[in-house]
Amino acid sequence: MGVSFEAQAPPAQCETAPRPFQAPRPNYNKLHAQPLPVKTYPLPPLIPHNPLSLIHIAFTYLFQLVVRPTSHPVTPLRGYFSLETRSVHIIDHVTARILWEQGFFGKGSLSRSEPAWLEREKIRQGRRAGSTSEDVTRMRREERKQFKTERARKEREVIEEKLAQEARVVANGIEDAKEITAKTIGHVPMPAVGLASSGCPVPPKEDERNAFPPSDMGADADAYEPSIKVPVIPAEVATNAILNQEHLQLTLEEAFFLAYGLGVLEIQEASNSETMSTSKLFSVCRSNSYFPPKPSEQLSPDDPFLLSYVVYHHFRSLGWVVRPGIKFAVDHLLYNRGPVFTHAEFAVVVLPSYTHAYWSSTPELQSRVERKAKKSWWWLHCVNRVQTQVRKSLVLVYVEVPPPEEMGSTLGELAEVAD
Repeated sequence: MGVSFEAQAPPAQCETAPRPFQAPRPNYNKLHAQPLPVKTYPLPPLIPHNPLSLIHIAFTYLFQLVVRPTSHPVTPLRGYFSLETRSVHIIDHVTARILWEQGFFGKGSLSRSEPAWLEREKIRQGRRAGSTSEDVTRMRREERKQFKTERARKEREVIEEKLAQEARVVANGIEDAKEITAKTIGHVPMPAVGLASSGCPVPPKEDERNAFPPSDMGADADAYEPSIKVPVIPAEVATNAILNQEHLQLTLEEAFFLAYGLGVLEIQEASNSETMSTSKLFSVCRSNSYFPPKPSEQLSPDDPFLLSYVVYHHFRSLGWVVRPGIKFAVDHLLYNRGPVFTHAEFAVVVLPSYTHAYWSSTPELQSRVERKAKKSWWWLHCVNRVQTQVRKSLVLVYVEVPPPEEMGSTLGELAEVAD
């Protein structure tokens, strides 16, 4: 009894189309290695089984005592306060890059987030190859739109085919058309999409369908990464330099944190270019958190800036990257490392809390507290629904509001420490 073996041909390999050229991504780990615009000088680690590590620690400690390293920039970072936008503008481009790369502070005035208008302008004029993050986002949205259009076209063809089957069944004289249709397609028949009698939008014509290439991307359009097309650089380009028309715009919370919390930013008045003291900047931020701005004698302990900055300073001191959350109807967004690494994990809503007996001492104060602190169930449902759609966890942060007497003493201590 013999056993014969037949040689089998190796399986044919699928021919895949060559991947288009993609511009190399920046090294974000190196670019954003410093989490804040200050430097720290930690001692070397202690290695128990290596006695030389003790000598290394002692030498580093003594050297830093003799030659004290500076943690702040040699040249102070400067900006000016804008009453029109109620924010702080950084017009020096080197300072703007420092604040963005070391902590993700502010946003470009002509960009969605990162100040990249100059790079986009160079690419548009053909001075350099590549693409910016905004270009990639725009391309991804366009290809996602094409994917959804193609998917809708295929779904419409399926529905039209099922409707044609139903029409043939009725024409053949079968009485129970609904039962047979349910067995055929497995669900209740749906009305035709795009018919004039249905009231739905009319589908694109055949020539409009051909404008979109066929799609094999699968069901998950969000996971699709578009190809980055590198523009052809002309042989002769203009030699004159492009004037950067973009500046970095800081919110009141970011500016005060950099000036008071870190002490790396000097903020000047736009009218006379004088540097504001920390106490004056604090008063200006409180006044401009209202619209129209309120005078200093009408400020209260529950100013919008006070409530927002307390939460901002708290999460910044814990290591979170705090960004404005107006896009998602919240006060702040919390990133683990920054917007270039991951999406925001938490969405923060700041709410005042009036538990002190002072706020319930008079009917006027009770009415004021109820008007400011009370939120409806519908409000919470709407905010939570938005965060669920964008896959973020909603965090409600309650800030205890002190009475005006305690607030006055606290502000006095703050002015003494700051100045």
